[in-house]
Amino acid sequence: MSANDLPPAQSSVTAGEAPAAGRAPRSTYDSAFLRACRREPVPHTPVWFMRQAGRSLPEYLKAREGIPMLESCMRPELVAEITLQPVRRHKVDAAIYFSDIVVPLKAIGIDLDIKPGVGPVVERPVRTRADLDRLRALTPEDVSYVTEAIGLLTAELGATPLIGFAGAPFTLASYLVEGGPSRNHEHTKAMMYGDPQLWADLLDRLADITSAFLRVQIEAGASAVQLFDSWVGALSPADYRRSVLPASAKVFAATAGYGVPRIHFGVGTGELLGLLGEAGADVVGVDWRVPLDEAARRVGPGKALQGNLDPAVLFAGPEAVEAKTREILDAAAGLDGHVFNLGHGVLPTTDPDALSRLVEYVHTQTKR
Repeated sequence: MSANDLPPAQSSVTAGEAPAAGRAPRSTYDSAFLRACRREPVPHTPVWFMRQAGRSLPEYLKAREGIPMLESCMRPELVAEITLQPVRRHKVDAAIYFSDIVVPLKAIGIDLDIKPGVGPVVERPVRTRADLDRLRALTPEDVSYVTEAIGLLTAELGATPLIGFAGAPFTLASYLVEGGPSRNHEHTKAMMYGDPQLWADLLDRLADITSAFLRVQIEAGASAVQLFDSWVGALSPADYRRSVLPASAKVFAATAGYGVPRIHFGVGTGELLGLLGEAGADVVGVDWRVPLDEAARRVGPGKALQGNLDPAVLFAGPEAVEAKTREILDAAAGLDGHVFNLGHGVLPTTDPDALSRLVEYVHTQTKR
């Protein structure tokens, strides 16, 4: 698929239209989070945090004690417990499914591990056309533990929406090609520039895997999904449009018919915001580098925005947090839809009480 072959942009969510049978649970349809995603009036600005289910919570550290990260993602009862922890503690408006972006790659047999302090490490990086043969299609049976965990979660969450998620094709490709996290993405860019057909075929295959992984989550009961493109801020707009947009658009097109909001988020993507929306998302995530009113101008009409407090602000004390939060709420005042979030994930040493206070402050300040 080339940029010229992209399907027309379309929204999977229509104001006032309830989801079709078998799609997102009706119990969550009128939640503040889903209403904001659909750009409808809300009782208050909804709040959730990327990485809210994780390292900042002592109960998380206790639950995962002695259990490797990837193994913890494959235990349905543990996944459910970790996903629910921040909902209980912080009273956030949505849960985010506890997993890792490399889970679908592990599920199809890629030899990788998540090493503490490093991140995902791939034993045999993908560098040649022959390596593509290792990227087989993902089936629901490969990730049956995801379906089981989401069943447990939706039973417990009731009216609180569950957000499913996956890594975007570019970020997954970067891990595969580099063999792990990379500062400069030199092997990734070498393939993208030096063998554009191999690069396109790699991203297209990853788009199929990612689409299948998101469909499993939606069909199991997720009320929304988010596509994380953690590394895509390393690209120029021209490179993104030519070499990444087609694959991301394929993922959004593959999930467009389910009637659930689709969120697109990347780090350092201020210059790419319009393109992130163009790929087909209903909601565009914004990091802390661009004010929300300016982000809205770059994204254009017809999209809700999500963001965008700098996670480091949470270390500054309650008065400073409230002041910076007020700036964001003021910048979002004219938006059709706004989901309050951080501009990236919760930092590991964040005081959990600071997150709880932030949720309460946003809810109180924006109560309609």
